Amino acid sequence: MPEERDSRKTIVAGIDLGGTKLSGALFSKEGEIIHKSELLLEDKGGTEVGSLVVQLLLDYVDYAESRLFRIDSVGICVPGISNHTNQTVWAPNIRGWEAYPLFSEVRDGLNNPSVPVSIESDRNCYILGEMWKGSAQNCSNAIFMAVGTGIGIGIVSNGQIINGTSGIAGAIGWMALDRPYSSDYDACGQFEYYASGSGIARNAESMLNKGAKSDYLHTGKISAKEVFEAYCENDPVAVQVLEKAIEYWGMALANLVSIFNPEKVIFGGGVFGPAVQLLQRISDEARRWAQPISIQEVKLEASALKGDAGLIGAGFLALRNGIIL
Repeated sequence: MPEERDSRKTIVAGIDLGGTKLSGALFSKEGEIIHKSELLLEDKGGTEVGSLVVQLLLDYVDYAESRLFRIDSVGICVPGISNHTNQTVWAPNIRGWEAYPLFSEVRDGLNNPSVPVSIESDRNCYILGEMWKGSAQNCSNAIFMAVGTGIGIGIVSNGQIINGTSGIAGAIGWMALDRPYSSDYDACGQFEYYASGSGIARNAESMLNKGAKSDYLHTGKISAKEVFEAYCENDPVAVQVLEKAIEYWGMALANLVSIFNPEKVIFGGGVFGPAVQLLQRISDEARRWAQPISIQEVKLEASALKGDAGLIGAGFLALRNGIIL
């Protein structure tokens, strides 16, 4: 007798694991969101978080089957590094995830070897999301620069994600942009020290503690958002801090454009945001340093997907690595 054909419509599952919440969605191959949900982590760590991921996926399997769908593939976005060699995840904002075996936990929890499971860093998922449904559609060479508490980039070259030996490619917070070296850079790198959200706040605080005067910023717990607000009022402390950040963003952009020759660089994360107003200034700085042809070819844009970039990227990751294309 001929083998019975499975008539269920194939879909994919995308999971976006952040430091404080877990988001997920089921996608059609065209990118339509069929079902979406969100859970707070509530300070959970270790295996508690891994179990939440597995349970959410099992709930999606039940949801799909009840509606005559079949989950064909799973993509997971993680807030850190996905080491494909060891199949482990390092996520600094999740307790106990220094080398967490998320891949094997999800694979064993699903107990269905026909469903591929793919895990990528958040910055890689951001650029995949933008290529699927955002600002980098129809691009084969694109970079997503995520600037928030830290700084990292997702790189797609000739349609392929660049991960490096152990998934660390794109950790540009450690990009060296000036001399001399300072031990202040040990924990996060020079670029991140000056131009991340936490770096912007820290450097404004440092200036105030050294006697700089501001009508808008006060010692205590300064946020990057407050620095941007003060910048719009031409506050001298905010101007000096953000001029330094603009210089570093421009230099970093010049280096990336000269190395990778992308069609687009997408800026996102919590700082972009308010720093979108500075894109022309960043471009002007980059043009001073970059390979002249490459910098003329590249387009700079803000993220179109904002907070959904990781989730949509996880869905596209699943689609790319499934069998329904």
